[in-house]
Amino acid sequence: MDNNKELDYLDISIADQQLSVFSAGELVQRYAISSAKNGPGERKGSECTPRGWHKIRAKIGAGEPKNAVFIGRRATGEVYSTELGQQYPQRDWILTRILWLGGLEPGKNRYGQVDSTWRYIYIHGSPDELMTGCPSSHGCIRMKNADMLALFNRVPIGLKVSIHE
Repeated sequence: MDNNKELDYLDISIADQQLSVFSAGELVQRYAISSAKNGPGERKGSECTPRGWHKIRAKIGAGEPKNAVFIGRRATGEVYSTELGQQYPQRDWILTRILWLGGLEPGKNRYGQVDSTWRYIYIHGSPDELMTGCPSSHGCIRMKNADMLALFNRVPIGLKVSIHE
């Protein structure tokens, strides 16, 4: 990806399990993702991936190592390994970096029971061995850790993100 080009937006296809990066109206990069195992949906508590237009409201984790473990948007000091994963099999692993999304469409993904920000919807790193190309998250968009680092280092806060079926 040409890091000198200003980005237009990110496009996340739930059907294709892909995140596409656009600049000057052209596709410049595509990444495999994993969206929610419960499918698309906006309601709080649904563990679904919210649709519609969002923006990156915060970037979390700059300077942390690849595979850094986050709980509550804070680095724990742990670095994920297969052994750590086996030790805590029930954890929903949030690794490497977090792009916290905020909905832009009142009543659809913003405010009330459909607010993506307060549902804590992120684009984040995940154990690479869990990235199977199938929906498996609790609502967030999961990515491989090297891909998450590359994306995090390229996107600005405020960049628009479209999530659709």
